[in-house]
Amino acid sequence: MATSIKTRRTLAKAGVITGLVIGGLFAGLPVLWMLSTSFKGNGDVFGNPPKLITKTFSLDAYREILGNGAQLRFFLNSYIVAFAVTILTLLVAVLAGFAFSRYSFPLSKTINAVIVSVQAVPPITLVIPYFGLVVGLGLYNTYPGLILTHMVFTLPYAIIMITAYFNTMPRALDESVKVDGGTSWTALWRILVPISVPGLIAVGVYTFMISWNEYLFALTLTRTDDMRTVPIGIQLLMGQHSYEWNQMMAMSILGSIPVLVLFLLFQRRFIGGLTAGAVKA
Repeated sequence: MATSIKTRRTLAKAGVITGLVIGGLFAGLPVLWMLSTSFKGNGDVFGNPPKLITKTFSLDAYREILGNGAQLRFFLNSYIVAFAVTILTLLVAVLAGFAFSRYSFPLSKTINAVIVSVQAVPPITLVIPYFGLVVGLGLYNTYPGLILTHMVFTLPYAIIMITAYFNTMPRALDESVKVDGGTSWTALWRILVPISVPGLIAVGVYTFMISWNEYLFALTLTRTDDMRTVPIGIQLLMGQHSYEWNQMMAMSILGSIPVLVLFLLFQRRFIGGLTAGAVKA
């Protein structure tokens, strides 16, 4: 009987490991092929039979990208917009999350419902209204126009997550600060925010990823190359008669590095923040 149970556990473990390996290969092979293509000549991309490594191994695609001032400008724009969106989203979400978690005020449930409903609206349906609004405000082809538009889509998730995270913290923390003569503002920034660092990191990394990868509004709300971001820069490598596949893959690899580095640096806190915020709504 004991042997039978041990055998079943071994088979179950082997099945799980096999499934994880297959899933890892399924997810990793496109990335490996993208990396391989970035080191090929453009004429070798569609070689038959396809090869991960060819005799024409070259860094020319990376030299073209890193030696082109216009391409580097795309990366600079993406960094400026993504970091600004992340910082502003966290600031607004912390204040909103604290208000929803600690205070009762008129229309709080209605406002919460509106915030959640924004998540369900397909971004494609908002392109024309936002384009008209941004042009009307004089923010077309500017950083503020992109930043404010991205925040419309990052704030709902951030507010929901941070509110849930604050809800896991006992109100006794706030009351102890007030007993010592502090204010709600003191309780928020001296007690709740430092304790909430894992949740803030999780929300911050997610927000950065959303802004960094956003394509639709970055294309619609910018006109000149000096305001384009990385996703648009990749698309611009698709010419009318030919595609620079190796440069597209090289730029995709370079564009993936910031998100990958952030996730590797904050992996434990990112996962811990997500699970902690889901404990209590």
